[in-house]
Amino acid sequence: MNNALMINRVNKSMKRLLSGFTLIEVMLAMAIFSIAGIALLSAADNNIKNLSHLENKVLANWVASNQLVEVTLDPTWPPKNNKKGTVEMAGQEWFWLQRVIKTENKNMRSVVIEIRQKEDEELAITSLVTFVSKSQP
Repeated sequence: MNNALMINRVNKSMKRLLSGFTLIEVMLAMAIFSIAGIALLSAADNNIKNLSHLENKVLANWVASNQLVEVTLDPTWPPKNNKKGTVEMAGQEWFWLQRVIKTENKNMRSVVIEIRQKEDEELAITSLVTFVSKSQP
């Protein structure tokens, strides 16, 4: 009889173990998965923002390079004043500012091109520098 009682108790405890999860266990698992999901979404959002920033940086560098090529191909001596304008690339309008800076050598000038997405932005996305020499007769 003692064995039967023992087997009955073991069967009851086995049924309880095999019956499934408790409500607290399910809620805890859901909380863990929701926290992990939020972390994954946050990482994906940061990745998309960084990708967009890098794309803008690359395009701005191309615009600045194109403007510097125009400066180096222009046979006229660059003036000391600032020039600015807009150019379209990749379906976006880019604002450029050209600053000509006098150097110690009177036959050379430094040309800085700054690129912005909006004309009134304080900080440029990128800026490139080149030096232009005066052609000697």
